[in-house]
Amino acid sequence: MSVHWPIIWRCLSNPRRVAIVDDRRSYKSIELLVAATHLAAHLAPKVKSQTVGILIPASGGFPIAALAAWMLGKTIVPLNFLLKQEELQYVIDDCGCDTIIAVKPLLDHMGFAPKGPEILLLDTFSFAGVPEPVWPASAADDDLAVILYTSGTSGKPKGVMLTHGNIGANVNQVREWANITTADTLFGVLPQFHSFGLTVMTILPLTYGIKVIYAARFLPPRIIKQLREFRPTIFIGIPSMYNALLSSKDGAPDDFKSLRYTVSGGEPLPDAVFTKFRERFNVLINEGYGLTETSPVSNWCRPHEFRQHSVGRALPGIEQRIADPATNTPLPINTDGEVQMRGPNIMSGYYRLPQETAKVFTPDGFFRTGDIGRIDDEGHLYITGRIKEMLIIGGENVFPREIEEVLNRHPLVKAAGVIGKNDPMRGEVPVAFIELNEPPTPTSTPPDAEAIQSTLKGYCREHLAGYKVPHEIRVLEALPRNPTGKIMRRELK
Repeated sequence: MSVHWPIIWRCLSNPRRVAIVDDRRSYKSIELLVAATHLAAHLAPKVKSQTVGILIPASGGFPIAALAAWMLGKTIVPLNFLLKQEELQYVIDDCGCDTIIAVKPLLDHMGFAPKGPEILLLDTFSFAGVPEPVWPASAADDDLAVILYTSGTSGKPKGVMLTHGNIGANVNQVREWANITTADTLFGVLPQFHSFGLTVMTILPLTYGIKVIYAARFLPPRIIKQLREFRPTIFIGIPSMYNALLSSKDGAPDDFKSLRYTVSGGEPLPDAVFTKFRERFNVLINEGYGLTETSPVSNWCRPHEFRQHSVGRALPGIEQRIADPATNTPLPINTDGEVQMRGPNIMSGYYRLPQETAKVFTPDGFFRTGDIGRIDDEGHLYITGRIKEMLIIGGENVFPREIEEVLNRHPLVKAAGVIGKNDPMRGEVPVAFIELNEPPTPTSTPPDAEAIQSTLKGYCREHLAGYKVPHEIRVLEALPRNPTGKIMRRELK
């Protein structure tokens, strides 16, 4: 079924409902639909390519652009405006779009405009008057709705092809699992080019008539203020966002009191952030899991099922297993192996990359995530690492996260990233890169590099087996991160 038709019917059935509040204004349902129809009528004679690029920060403008493209039977390509010019241009050239819907303030902020496609500035477009009628195109489950490009932590970005059936299935899976209703208010702090920001924070609330608040920029003091003002019930972020909120001096437990779901995804939540958030704000952060290739949500740890480090059980309709990555043979419970899954939310493949697509599916149709994890006897999934990031030290398998968790608990350390370095004696040795916390006072003198090495290695020896203690600890002003805040170990290498 089409992604857009349920949104259209929802807008028509309750036209005066406030659907979206962003940094500039609020939007009633009918205003979204009228604006999308205006835009679709304007685009119809101009867009010849199957794909339409969208270069818009988190706001009501994004769903207007997406809805207009879907009404014309097009595939949207949400563009990551945090990419460098060369990276973004690669995505634009690869998807072949001849039109990009953008806003001028974002282009000004980026400092460049993409080359090739025609750029339509949504903020200068006139939505006055009655739009020309546009009969929305229909779409089958297998028709392509979205191409989302991965962040490219290894090699060139790949376009993940998500069908109308994929997106629709995941929207329904999430709503059923979390029992999301019209009484909820979602707070969208993730960009809409992010798979979670698109599916859960944009399409889901529009499909089911749920109010959503968007913040285009993640500024902790402003986020705290919006929590107080709008009293959302669902907040979904990434670990670095929760860490940043801890830096807000005026945040208090009452600011978070309205939340019934506080979810972290994107990468493992450090124990130190989880503990500090609970102690300071009395908030239990539950982890979720998924990939762009899974539309994205596959697991969600609900509060009443909380288990430390668990990303929860699989959502309805998703079959999940742990398998030997070499043979794809299923492994017993509580055994580490590759997380594999299949279900209606799994992508149709990588855009124009049939060989890459074939590599990530098993002969019996399971998607190979590349993540290492285990499932306990009650079906709860625990992610323990990435296959490609696993270190082999003296014949022992070691995952960077275990070492990073120990380092992150030390008061000197703000964040840590661990990689392997070739060693003639042990095969590999762990090397840690860290960001330091700020000194307690502006006049405090931070310890020198040698003292830091000595202190942190000693701390690691107290909490880790000897072969897991970092061979070397390097201090960086900032760890390299991708646009969603995930530490890029490839850059550390």
